[in-house]
Amino acid sequence: MNIKGPLEQNVLRLLQEIPGVTAEPTVPTRRRRDIVIRAGDVSHVVEVKAQRLTNAAAARQLVEYVQHLPEGTHLLLVARTTTEEARRLLEEHGVGVIDTEGNMRVEFPGLFLWTEGRQAPATREGQKEPPVKLTGKAGVAAQALLREPQRKWQVHDLAKAADVSVGLAHRVLARLERENLVQVGGAGPKRTRRVVNPTALLDLWAEEMRDRGVKQLRAFRLARDPRAQAKTLSRALTEAKIAHAVTGPAGAARLAPFITAIPVTDIWVADTEPLNDVAAAAHADVVQEGHNIVLRQVQGDAPLVFRTKVDDVWTADPFRLFLDLRQDPRRGREQADRLRKEVIGF
Repeated sequence: MNIKGPLEQNVLRLLQEIPGVTAEPTVPTRRRRDIVIRAGDVSHVVEVKAQRLTNAAAARQLVEYVQHLPEGTHLLLVARTTTEEARRLLEEHGVGVIDTEGNMRVEFPGLFLWTEGRQAPATREGQKEPPVKLTGKAGVAAQALLREPQRKWQVHDLAKAADVSVGLAHRVLARLERENLVQVGGAGPKRTRRVVNPTALLDLWAEEMRDRGVKQLRAFRLARDPRAQAKTLSRALTEAKIAHAVTGPAGAARLAPFITAIPVTDIWVADTEPLNDVAAAAHADVVQEGHNIVLRQVQGDAPLVFRTKVDDVWTADPFRLFLDLRQDPRRGREQADRLRKEVIGF
């Protein structure tokens, strides 16, 4: 592939690191952003953007940017590194991607280039990335921001809402400021930050939030109506004073009518409770196969944060439902997207 145009130095430097790509700078013109990409007999005039690291948040911002380009204009991202979720988002919205790790996804009219890269070793440059990731308690802080995206947050407000230290709340806000996801107002003790792109923040949170060391137990309880199973189980666990939150399709069904099939009821329970005791409290039998209940727990109980009671069922927060649905192999991504559109709204 040959790329020719008035390339900026950082773009040219990145392109020269990519195997199979030839980059030729030309004299700048009025339309400095236009370059020509050629592969075989096919050529396209495109706009190019360069970034060192492209995660889900950066990808979402590029998707929003491309919507304002003139009709028929294509965008090509040149990056040092890209995340899998970023590449998926960009591909879904027609943005071409090439990075120095060998990932190439360019699908323009008459032009299709696809290669899978390799994981690059850590570099000094890579180590400069903000250390805080939106997972664990930092993820809970980001979740609090998502719940009130219009609020002007001070650091101690976020720390209190998410039940995290003031230092961690500050690091989360500083990270999001560097990602251009929050807007800063005021100064000194009255300094505030407000989320300016909740869509991109949700993408980034869903990309980075991970539950490590999850324990789970499969169980079975006879239920004539699978949709009523969640209410029956939640009542039983409430009576046993076991903190829990129904998630997955069973939880989403409490909030939106599009969930029609609920073969399994997924429930997060407090990490202080032995799972076998939870199953007994739910009057369910532990099984190895043929289950219709999954009990899960993780240290720290992040999945239970911001849970609410909906129709007499303790239900996971909508953002946690979105995250859990995405990881569900049973039409999870499709259901998560519907929940995002119809319930979350961004």
